[in-house]
Amino acid sequence: MPVDFTAIDFETANSSGASACSVGLVKVRDGRVVDRAYHLLRPPFPHDEFSEWNVRIHGITPDMVTDAATWAELMPSFRAFAGDDWLVAHNAGFDMGVIQKTCEAFAIDVPDHAYLCSLQVARKTYHLDSYRLPSAAMAAGFEDFSHHNALDDALACAAIVVHAAKRHEVDDLDRLARRTAVRPGALGVAASRRRAAVHGPMALQ
Repeated sequence: MPVDFTAIDFETANSSGASACSVGLVKVRDGRVVDRAYHLLRPPFPHDEFSEWNVRIHGITPDMVTDAATWAELMPSFRAFAGDDWLVAHNAGFDMGVIQKTCEAFAIDVPDHAYLCSLQVARKTYHLDSYRLPSAAMAAGFEDFSHHNALDDALACAAIVVHAAKRHEVDDLDRLARRTAVRPGALGVAASRRRAAVHGPMALQ
């Protein structure tokens, strides 16, 4: 079904949500990927220490982000890319938390977006032993990607949501949320008000 949204995925330097060190973005229009972007990010002090555990997971090291843009510097490009789209992410609470905390670290406004979690959508769409991104993506027909590469993960997330929309025969994310009984979330003041107006105060996460 023709759905429009932007999928997003972050990798972080450490356990702090403000330590984003890479981001992948995938724009979907009418159920098709029409644009994608990948950026390394320089985390803000004092959230810029890279933990050995995180480096093992995503392979990004401090020297790789020395000349990278910060999230604050990237924000105009992010806003231009995502527009007023719904955002989708796998385990969206993590990625939306990264946006929130990184914006707070740079003292910049949090962008206004409604969002939907592809992990929760997958739980209501497939019968799997695991709903981790590789398993859910495989159920959606998206395989052989580099897990923990932010762009690949965003592409996998997009594939899950597009496939789920087809399965549930819906043509937008609001209907997908309703059909799967997955509570959408909101970032920013305007988005929070918009979601509350449609779904009531319980829609705010």
